[in-house]
Amino acid sequence: MDLQATVATFSPERHAGTVLLDDGTQLSFDARAFAGSGLRLLRLGQRVVLRVVGGQVVALTHSCLPLP
Repeated sequence: MDLQATVATFSPERHAGTVLLDDGTQLSFDARAFAGSGLRLLRLGQRVVLRVVGGQVVALTHSCLPLP
């Protein structure tokens, strides 16, 4: 399922963080999900689009870019 969210935390060293869905649900993402984004970093408050499978974020990118 593809969803939109807002970046809540991001660790540039770990390439991992958390996002908040529009309903307030917090989801974590790991370096593997971030690796395919084509991005170098994320900023707090930035809008992203993400793919969630089985409750886990498997891909994310900037809201203006297509998911890989």
